Amino acid sequence: MNAIELFAGAGGLGIGVSKAGFTPIQIVEWDRWCCDTIRENRARNVEAVASWPMPIEGDVRDISFGQYEGKLDLVTGGPPCQPFSLGGKHRAFNDSRDMWSEAVRVVRETKPRAFIFENVKGLTRASFASYLAYIVQQLTYPEIVRGSDEGWEEHLARLERHHTGRRRGGLRYRVVYRVLNAANYGVPQRRERVVFVGFRSDLGIEWSFPEETHSADALLWEQVRSGAYWDRHHVAKRARQINPRLAARARELDEKPSLAPWRTVRDTIGDLPDPEREPRKAALVLNHRFQSGARAYPGHTGSPLDEPAKTLKAGVHGVPGGENMLARPDGSVRYFTVRESARLQTFPDDFVFHGAWSETMRQLGNAVPVELARIVGADVARHLESRA
Repeated sequence: MNAIELFAGAGGLGIGVSKAGFTPIQIVEWDRWCCDTIRENRARNVEAVASWPMPIEGDVRDISFGQYEGKLDLVTGGPPCQPFSLGGKHRAFNDSRDMWSEAVRVVRETKPRAFIFENVKGLTRASFASYLAYIVQQLTYPEIVRGSDEGWEEHLARLERHHTGRRRGGLRYRVVYRVLNAANYGVPQRRERVVFVGFRSDLGIEWSFPEETHSADALLWEQVRSGAYWDRHHVAKRARQINPRLAARARELDEKPSLAPWRTVRDTIGDLPDPEREPRKAALVLNHRFQSGARAYPGHTGSPLDEPAKTLKAGVHGVPGGENMLARPDGSVRYFTVRESARLQTFPDDFVFHGAWSETMRQLGNAVPVELARIVGADVARHLESRA
């Protein structure tokens, strides 16, 4: 099944849907460093992107997609999220970086069987409620185009009248969206993103988001009630540390949860040499170099080793100090390496990131976890295949 990836970044969403069975025939990304990352991995014949076309490095607004009309199964992408990010300036529709109209345009020009778009959780804030409704209505009726002299509120009103009217011909999609916590799908990071999925209405597909597979309670059960987590990692009883509040919650559980336990930082990077204490061994691992300067301060305390990581961040002004850190049980902190961060985002180990540490962390902080994209993509693929 063919797909187009917009606003590809370093490729997290694209790799995930590729693993789900889609074949990308065009990749678009304006950022040179992200394109360099994809190009370098293609050149190294890394399996995740070996079959990808060369990325188009440019502004999506300058590209026409009409040649793909009727030839696509899926359009995916993460329209720039800074206008809605909790770390941004919350300008939304007044921000020139808001590319939702371009995502809608590509859907209109290509008429894919389905689409998957994602954005930051901040888009669902109450202050953006009207604009969120506007995005959904545009995705539902992509052929009802905003006029050159029409404000977005006026366009929304016209879309609503069309939606409630009797005649609703033309291109239409059945759209659902939900905030997903990646940790609940086996990603070792508490990362919440809002995901939009739409199926072309003529397909008659009924769909809902995949059920969660992992839970915090299951992790607490293994850490507090059974001890299986610590036994698996060969951690002595005297070295086991858990937040007292979480321990109290675990003691209230009546029975072992049916879901798998959340994956932790230790689960994910525990087999890697410590880049600060074992630099020679660490040098043998791709993108696994120690970065100095980490410090903890109120609100920036790092990610405990035995919990899923906090959300990796890119930041409006670069990586904010203390966010992308490991908090060791002994109280010390250090920055996650690029390789550790890539594992927390579930990128494959042979996938390398191009650029300096701050640049690669920006790519990773903006990425979609590969495994979350694969899970959603696989379920979309399964439903499309049922209508083949």
